[in-house]
Amino acid sequence: MVFLRFYQYVDALRRGLAGVFNISTAERIYLYDSHGPVCTIEGILRSESVGITVDGHPIRNPQQPQGIPVFRNHFEIYPDHLGNHERLFNKYGSVIRTNNMGRVTYFTNDPEIATLAFRDNEYFTKAPSSASHPLFGIRDQTALFLCDTESPAWKEAHKFIPPSMTPRAVRHYTPLLQRSVDTVFKVLDIFDNDGQAFNVYHLTAKLASQVICQLVLGVDLHHFDAVESPVHPVIVLLQRYLTLNRRVQTKGAWYSYLPFGDAVALNNTRKELYRLIEEAVMMCQERSGGTIGDLPIQTAALHASCLVDYLARATDEHGNKLRHEYILSNTLALVGAGFVTSSAFLSWLIYSLVAYHGQQDRLLQELVDHGASIVKQWTYDEIQALQFLDAFVKETQRMHSPSFQPARNVKQDIILPGGWALPAGSILIPSIPHLHHHTAHWENPDRFEPDRWSTEQVKNRHRSVYVPFASGPRSGIGFNVALQEVKVALAELVYRYEFVNATTEGIEYDPDFIMIRPVNFYVRAIRRTDWPAQSSK
Repeated sequence: MVFLRFYQYVDALRRGLAGVFNISTAERIYLYDSHGPVCTIEGILRSESVGITVDGHPIRNPQQPQGIPVFRNHFEIYPDHLGNHERLFNKYGSVIRTNNMGRVTYFTNDPEIATLAFRDNEYFTKAPSSASHPLFGIRDQTALFLCDTESPAWKEAHKFIPPSMTPRAVRHYTPLLQRSVDTVFKVLDIFDNDGQAFNVYHLTAKLASQVICQLVLGVDLHHFDAVESPVHPVIVLLQRYLTLNRRVQTKGAWYSYLPFGDAVALNNTRKELYRLIEEAVMMCQERSGGTIGDLPIQTAALHASCLVDYLARATDEHGNKLRHEYILSNTLALVGAGFVTSSAFLSWLIYSLVAYHGQQDRLLQELVDHGASIVKQWTYDEIQALQFLDAFVKETQRMHSPSFQPARNVKQDIILPGGWALPAGSILIPSIPHLHHHTAHWENPDRFEPDRWSTEQVKNRHRSVYVPFASGPRSGIGFNVALQEVKVALAELVYRYEFVNATTEGIEYDPDFIMIRPVNFYVRAIRRTDWPAQSSK
């Protein structure tokens, strides 16, 4: 009983110290004096001085490379920021500091720290309005993905938009997703007849934007009317917009204020992009004008022709609707987020088909065993029942996650697990690729193993070592749509075509884009003429 009382006193002391020094995890505080650890109140009272550690480490500032004047660490990180961040984690520890031409950013590969960062609380938030945030150049205080958590729009937009992307809503939209994906067959057949390889990202960018614009705006971009069909102006501008923002935000703050160059081009592109989106929203609403009237949030998505139609007709419990200006900005955010994620992810999924031996055959066999055919119309539940497809998608997302920048703002000075001290106002980025490859949490992390997803080790993993859509209140709300889209696309593509690698050089990714996308990956898609027999049950 006496020991328990002393333990309770020490535990209370830890909590008090955590409150005074903003230490995020009180239970990780350890006390010591010149003789070693101090575990009791009596020991504390006997000591001349007592220090604290966090996880056995002293309180410390994250380190960074020395760098060179003006440019600081820029040339030590870019163009290969993935490889160089990994090198810095190995050298300096689980939190690193970078300084790119005066812009300071912190990164972590520690899932415990990532869990803390993804929470919106007294220490962390998401605030793109901060000039140091990676999304500052495309910030929009009326858009769910691009506004501050504390902005007035966040609460209202978050009420209306997530219900449009629940599994129930995605079930309703699955036939539309399949019809949109199937438009690519005409072009792939031409490539096959001509014996021609194609750049995978160029094709998946057209495909993902075709799908998302059909889903959000109810519009056909006509990307696959012919091989030479141009990319729609909205998508051209969107890619330019995101590239310019990345160029600006990976340099010092001064770069964004230059009266010429990328910063000016970013602002001009923004104006033109919003103008085109406003026109598209108005046209969509005119087309939907004859449909049935307003509906409650919970059921509106089940009757809407597209997401803009849903946003225009959904009403809350008080009969209120989403404001028009919020519909406009969130339409752009939905198109942008849906396009950039799915286009890069589809590229990496096709890469996994050809790069990892035997995976394409396994996926084809599963499709055959579940009744796939040229005329098969997949339902939501049928796609969800494809276990190997699910594992293949997860393993590709672990190995080749296109997402990189779920940045969070530090609201006040904090001491993180490991004793890392971050100042108020700083930016911390949990680095998704490095969480997904962390050797302490994944067995053989550089090996492509879809079967790992059925093991107890992976089922019981730390919740933040696999976060392809981040987590917490600001996680990617469109994950149900994105996963159903890529699964339908894979099911349709792999059943009809055999993909063969036609790349003659190492795969490069684009350091200037907001997502990690392969830029020089080529394949051939060969039309199948025979299929394996169904496996014996």
